Order: sequence, then C-alpha cells, then structure tokens
Amino acid sequence: MAQNTSTPVSKVLPVLFGFFVMGFADVVGTLTAYAKQEFNLSETLAGFIPSLIFAWFLLLSVPTATLMNRLGRKKTVQLSYVITIIGMIIPFVDFSFHTCMLACILLGIGNTILQVSLNPLLTNVVKGDVLTSSLTAGQVVKAVSAVCAPFIALFATNTLGNWQYIFPIYAVITIISSLWLMATPIKEEAPNAATSSLGNTFRLLSDRTVLLCFIGILFVVGVDVGMNTVTPKLLIERAGMAHTNATLGISVYSLCRTIGALIGAAMLLKMSDMKYYRIHIYVALVAIAALFFAQGQVAILALVGLIGYTCSSIFSIIFSQALKARPDKANEISGLMVTGIVGGAIVPPVMGALTDAIGSQVGSVLVIAVCILYLVFFSFTVKTSK
Repeated sequence: MAQNTSTPVSKVLPVLFGFFVMGFADVVGTLTAYAKQEFNLSETLAGFIPSLIFAWFLLLSVPTATLMNRLGRKKTVQLSYVITIIGMIIPFVDFSFHTCMLACILLGIGNTILQVSLNPLLTNVVKGDVLTSSLTAGQVVKAVSAVCAPFIALFATNTLGNWQYIFPIYAVITIISSLWLMATPIKEEAPNAATSSLGNTFRLLSDRTVLLCFIGILFVVGVDVGMNTVTPKLLIERAGMAHTNATLGISVYSLCRTIGALIGAAMLLKMSDMKYYRIHIYVALVAIAALFFAQGQVAILALVGLIGYTCSSIFSIIFSQALKARPDKANEISGLMVTGIVGGAIVPPVMGALTDAIGSQVGSVLVIAVCILYLVFFSFTVKTSK
C-alpha cells in the first residue's frame, strides 16, 4: 500500500497527458466536416477519411505489442509521438487534399502505436488500486481532448484565419507531451521475450464469447466515430446551422461521454457490469430511434448527448467481458480488442455510401442504429462473468 500512495505525481502527469494526444483520433469528425467542405467531397468519399485513421488498428496493434517488447514502452510511446508530429506538420508545409489525407494516415499510425503502448507505460508509474483510478483518469483526459477538438478548429478558423492551423496546433501539443515524457525518468521491467504471433492472437476468435466481444468493440467504436461524423451534418441538414458552429455539436457528444465515463466508474462499483450495460444500451436504442425524426438544434443535441452518455462505458464493459472469458490470455485479448477499434474505419464509409444513396443523413443514422442493435443483441448473448 505504501508503494501505491508514494507514486510521484511528477511521473504520473506526463503519462496522463499522453492520453490527450491519444484523443487526437477523435478529431476525425471535425476534420471530416471541414475537409468535405474544403475539397467539395461526396458523402461516400468523405466517409473514407475516418478509415485512413482507424484502419491501422487492424494492421498494427499486434505488431506494435511485439515491437514494444524490443524497444520498451516509453520508447514506443515516443515513436508514436514522432510519427504524429510529422503527420501534423506536413499539411502545414504544403496544404492540399493529398497532404491532408497523408496527415490522417500518419495520425492513425501514431495513434495505434500510442493506444497499445501508453496504458502499459502507466503501469510502470502506478500500481494496485491507484492504477484503476489512473486508467479512468486517462480515459477522461482522452475524452476532454475530443471535447476540445471542435473548439480548437473554431479558434484556428476565427482567430488564426484558417481551420488548417489545427494541424500545427496539434503538432505543438504533441511536441510538448514528447519533451515532458522525455524529461521524466521511468523505470521499466525487463522486456518479456514471450510474444504472440498475429495468427495465435486471432485464433482466440474461435472462442464464442471472445468473438462476440470483438464484434462488439467493432460496433461500439463504429457508433462513437459515426456519431462524431454525423452530428454536425445533422445540425446543418435539419437545423440550418452554419458549418463552423455545427461542428461544436461534436463537443456536446464528447462532453456527455466524459460525464458518463465518470459516473459509470462510480456506478460499476455498486452494480453488475452487464446490468449497467443493458440499462444504458436500451436507452441508447430509444435515443437513436428518436434521432430518425428529430428536427431542430435542441432536439438533435439532446439526443446526441444522450447517446454519448449511454454509450460512454460500453467499450470498457465489453473489454472486461473478453478478459474474464480468457484470463489466461490477457495480453493477447488486449491486443485483439484494440484491433477491434478498426470499426472506426468500417462504419463511416458505409454511412457515407448509404447517405449518398438515400439523399439525406437518415442513411447515416440507420447505420449507427444497426450497430446499436448488435450491442443490444450482445446484452442477451453474453452473461455476466463472476
């Protein structure tokens, strides 16, 4: 216990600040909205922008875990920062559609490496019960980053004169985080030579519960990225809001997710995780059904916020169910579930294609509704693990 309470705050803070950089992936909704207008993109083509960021979770999650065994956790985190900084500088030096898309690719690669390596690095500075609260704090910091994204874009547009300045702003924040971590000595354990191959990890999908959880992660991330993408479009289409102001709707969603995560962390100490899951996913289903018909700014933002709140703890509950299903394969399960974040690359293109086919954002809402329906199905098929 003494060791838990004596953790220096000076070592915890630079690691926690890394979660703010991790939240940069959530800029995808804001970035998609601005890029669609800037380059006059169709809904289908704009829908592929999130794919450039989130596809890398499928390709790089497990290889990053292997790389981390060789480089160490801190160096792997620093590698993610370097890739992110390069990605954010490129559009500032030469702005075009192609450099923006390259920035998204490098942001996705850097974010994948960061997602895999930052949580383990946190275990090197905190232990025991403090670790649980610190991981929760990290997710809150990540959510705050998502809340800030539309405001940073608005600041870049109104104060600096162009939304494109969001890229160098993110580069500067990442540089600060990198230098802060570099100046912080962190003692790591000796690398673990036992690494899992890609094939062995994906072979765990033969376990029914693990498969259901993996698909659940795909869909819950799809809901998250989908809501970030569709919210400003709904406000423009149905409430007649200006493009710049409409992107602030993403902050409502992210803020409600942050509040939900904080409340969920406390509530899950008092009630069954799957009972909590069922209550919230049923409310989310009602909210997404109402979103089909919602008109006006207040109604849309209220429903968007409700979906953000109710879905805030779904990812962590599904993740924990997978770990409970195969506790003997915790490392492999963790890598597999992080790979499931690729759902953020799959859902938005489907949303864009269906929206183009229908001619309204009803298509996007329909895709998100299908994702939530699976999460409802999940609540019946996966029972609480003791």
